[in-house]
Amino acid sequence: MLQTPVTSRKPYGIITLRTPLALLSVSLGIVAAVWWWLAAPVTLARAPIDPAAKLECVSYAPFRGDQTPHNPDLIVSPDQIAEDLAVLAGITKCIRTYSIDNGLDKVPELASKVGLKVLLGVWLGRTRATNAILADKAISLARDHSGTVSAIIVGSEVLLRGDMIVSDLREIIRSVKQRANVPVTYADVWEFWLRHKEVAADVDFVTVHFLPYWEDVPVRAEEAAAHVDQVRLQVVAAFPGKEILIGETGWPSHGRMRDGALASRINQARFISDILGRAARDKFRVNLFEAYDEPWKRKWEGSVGAHWGSLDATDRKLKYPAGAEISNYPSWKLQLACGLAFCISVFGAGLLTLRLRPSPPPRASAWVAVAICATTGGVLLGIGVEKMLLESYGIGGWLLQGSLIAAGMAAPLLSAHALVAGRSLPTFFAVLSPADDRGPSPMTRSLGITLILTTLLATETALALVFDGRWRDFPFASLTMAVMPFFAVAMFNSAESGRRPLAECVFAGLFAVTAPYIALNEGAQNWQSLWTCAAYLVLGITLWRPRAVTFAETAADAVPAVVMEPAARG
Repeated sequence: MLQTPVTSRKPYGIITLRTPLALLSVSLGIVAAVWWWLAAPVTLARAPIDPAAKLECVSYAPFRGDQTPHNPDLIVSPDQIAEDLAVLAGITKCIRTYSIDNGLDKVPELASKVGLKVLLGVWLGRTRATNAILADKAISLARDHSGTVSAIIVGSEVLLRGDMIVSDLREIIRSVKQRANVPVTYADVWEFWLRHKEVAADVDFVTVHFLPYWEDVPVRAEEAAAHVDQVRLQVVAAFPGKEILIGETGWPSHGRMRDGALASRINQARFISDILGRAARDKFRVNLFEAYDEPWKRKWEGSVGAHWGSLDATDRKLKYPAGAEISNYPSWKLQLACGLAFCISVFGAGLLTLRLRPSPPPRASAWVAVAICATTGGVLLGIGVEKMLLESYGIGGWLLQGSLIAAGMAAPLLSAHALVAGRSLPTFFAVLSPADDRGPSPMTRSLGITLILTTLLATETALALVFDGRWRDFPFASLTMAVMPFFAVAMFNSAESGRRPLAECVFAGLFAVTAPYIALNEGAQNWQSLWTCAAYLVLGITLWRPRAVTFAETAADAVPAVVMEPAARG
């Protein structure tokens, strides 16, 4: 009796799991490596803020949380101001204020109790009567606290804003100078001082703002301190015999890029260290901008406006304690853990689909696409959530940022299911048509809804960057998390035959126009802009690709012919 040879075969499940498990290991390794690189700390030769060598002066505003100087009824409590000043007394000799409204008239009295000098600011606007009242009050405060108020700053960037003409500004400066018992100055950016040199005749010293991040041609952080020093020497030469005070200089720790100027924690610390080192070496005075982060500025200047402080807005502590290493992502371990967990979840969605639909097994390319989705999400999830927390302001801001991060988390999970199941992207028409047995499955419909949401959010952000882009942040992280999975499905599971739906083509055309415009407008050095524009273009390519025609769409196309048939017979 002949015996059939026994062939050694491995279980089907082990064979099918080998590829996804190998790719999962690679994805986890990439996520961990990228986060290790992103979070790499630096130690500066000179501490940015060293309590042992106190700052000459620092700009101070007391507003916390939702408090804003644009609320005329707000009076910041003396206890809140006193708490801040007690902290500042440990790192600086002096504070600069910008107004005496909203309870800031108590600053001289409270500062005297902790040994701080005050550069007392008078905020000038377009209303002459209000300006006169504030000037009188500042003169009175300077007389009452002559040992604390070291100078009065009459107006800040009034000429830059266009709130006053030069003759009116000079008139009120002279009026205050005649009655004040302390030196009087005016503060503006260096370009306007050089443009209106005649103002120097009315002040005791010249107070100049140098903010290289905001200049018309932004300066990289690595070169910013040298740039400030170079321009300072031009101002010194323009006003011989006048003392020059750098009234504002600083760098943001978070926010959008401007050309090659990157807002980051390391760049902020580096700039502060560099400019204070130059001031100590060359013996010039610097008022650092600013003491605390101010969340209220997000409404007017975007997230970058809220993150110029050396101290955090919430815990009111130094961002960079002396001797501590500085990282752009101090919470990177939590962000890494969340990224790894999300990466595993995306592969888990694919494996769950495989278990529910074991035949036919997916191609290896499908698992490669799943790995792309998982790796992208694992790297960018922590960045996207951080950006949402730091950039959102108001209900609209939180809704936009929250929806973007939700789409960025849903897209990889739903796309992993589609890739393993061999399903292509549904059309907008199929998703929005009434659900029935001939339409997309619930999972495919969810994928399509997420694609529609992503497209609408991308459209909103793209148009905002085109028409009002100066303050806008670039949603590169959450947008890429959402776009890449759709692109993977469109590339790996594309329909063999189909057509380009009209709605998708319209949005694709919009991104094809707006992305190049944004990229050119922001400059070739702005990688945040280039990355975001690349995401817009990838989404446009995804929408442009042909889709399979569903039964519902075929029926919809046939409706006009049915309606017209009686007329044709007549």
